[in-house]
Amino acid sequence: MRLLTGITTSGTPHLGNYVGAIRPAVAASRHADVDAFYFMADYHALIKISDAERIERSRLEIAATWLAAGLDPGRVTFYRQSDIPEIPQLTWFLTCIASKGMLNRAHAYKAAVERNLQQSEEADAGITAGLYMYPVLMAADILAFDANQVPVGRDQVQHIEMARDLAQRFNHQHGQEFFVLPEALIEEQVATLPGLDGRKMSKSYDNTIPLFAGGAKATREAVMRIVTDSRLPGEAKDADASALFTIYRAFADEAETAAFRQALHDGLGWGEAKQALVARIEADLAPLRERYAAFMADPGAIEDILQRGAQRARAVATPKIAALREALGLRAGVTHKVTARPAVPLPQRKPPRLASFRDTDGRFRFRLFSAQGDELLLSVGFADPKAAGAAQRRLRTAGNGAAVTPNSALGLALELDGELVGSTPDFPDVASRDQALAALRSALEELAAGD
Repeated sequence: MRLLTGITTSGTPHLGNYVGAIRPAVAASRHADVDAFYFMADYHALIKISDAERIERSRLEIAATWLAAGLDPGRVTFYRQSDIPEIPQLTWFLTCIASKGMLNRAHAYKAAVERNLQQSEEADAGITAGLYMYPVLMAADILAFDANQVPVGRDQVQHIEMARDLAQRFNHQHGQEFFVLPEALIEEQVATLPGLDGRKMSKSYDNTIPLFAGGAKATREAVMRIVTDSRLPGEAKDADASALFTIYRAFADEAETAAFRQALHDGLGWGEAKQALVARIEADLAPLRERYAAFMADPGAIEDILQRGAQRARAVATPKIAALREALGLRAGVTHKVTARPAVPLPQRKPPRLASFRDTDGRFRFRLFSAQGDELLLSVGFADPKAAGAAQRRLRTAGNGAAVTPNSALGLALELDGELVGSTPDFPDVASRDQALAALRSALEELAAGD
């Protein structure tokens, strides 16, 4: 099962981001049967933010947050949205089948129109096409990678439904299951965490509790500002009507939650309840905060992780877009109709082959040749022939499971299970590189089919 989620790089992560998206996503990524894709939605940030420094800072902070929260880049595909050029291309493909009526019903757009009307403005005053098309970009984020489940807050479920609708339309129009239909994955109790004022915790409402920024002091100061009712110490409190209790429940186990609920019912004062909440939050966040500081001090290490993640993501998105372009008639070159002729037996076609050799440095390598004898790939050097032979056996059975991605502007790299196995030299232009990519994928499929 492939699981995908992202977070918009429009500010500093807060407690609601952690509880509603990051924590459940990291936990899900550790399941053996999950193929997890996690990304920073920096294209989405452009809808709201025009401050370049703020977006750049947010991208760094969010990456450090996910890694500090336990995301393992060796197990998951972790990347920036803007490093995947296939996403905006797919956005346009989906835009061409998205109905205006569907987009008119999007919650964010309807809310913006309603605000304008309340202020006696024109319905679309100040509303950008970016805001209007937000659901289509989000659909492309999901459909490019055939995500089965998308962890979201309940307020985002509509966007998953729109992604499903667009996928079904495309599949129906082209008579093939090009897209997997995604499903929303909601953690019912804490999918949407309340903020200091009881509304959804959101930077837009300025009611957030910081996750790491400002340290324990900032967390405590924010918690102390949570709005409560006027019931005095000794008076029974309604836990279910309290934002404070909802936040506590998001961090506590069942026994702790039950004890806290009972204490509120027995008259625990709000001041003491807030102290208890601070202690419970810090028990979880203090060790994470230390890891966050270490990542923030080494942005180069974060960049390396993200670039490797982008290569892995593109290994999925590139063939997906190639198939869609074929379906849409956006093929390379010109096709001609050919008059049918009587079938003539074709000569037996030779399969691709692997050739081993020992390099001048003493290391063992192999080359992959096409059926026509063209060299398609040169392996990395191996210390002993057994290791080189094992890599060849894996390559013979990998087929589409081998990840072939650009390793430079005009070169290709091949990975098996995240390990670099071989590469190509740089090609003179993009067209030549793409032609080599197609030939290499075809050869890998032939090898697997004949093994």
